Amino acid sequence: MKKDYSRRSFIRKSAFLSSMLIGGGFILNACNSSTQSTTESETASAPVDSCNDYSNVSDVELQKRESLGYVEETPIPDSDCANCQLYIKPNEGEKCGGCQLFKGPVFENAYCTYWAPMV
Repeated sequence: MKKDYSRRSFIRKSAFLSSMLIGGGFILNACNSSTQSTTESETASAPVDSCNDYSNVSDVELQKRESLGYVEETPIPDSDCANCQLYIKPNEGEKCGGCQLFKGPVFENAYCTYWAPMV
């Protein structure tokens, strides 16, 4: 029995495996993006009723907020979330914004130890 170790065979097998890996990546990415878009649209369609509504925020995220020193009223004049580079402005009809460092509602006049001035 003669084994086929030709360059042509190697290239054919490599091309086949590459296309399978790339195709599998596209399939997995498509599955993941459809799940994310559903979750994002559900979240985006439900406006935050109150800046104190933490019902959809996990305990881990609440602990992260606390560890970053988040307080609802800034102790430092002119250093609040509204003028922080990490602040996410509220959408129309929402009362509170967000933060790039943690999940959950954020007051405009709040503060955390990672405050970064807008540039």
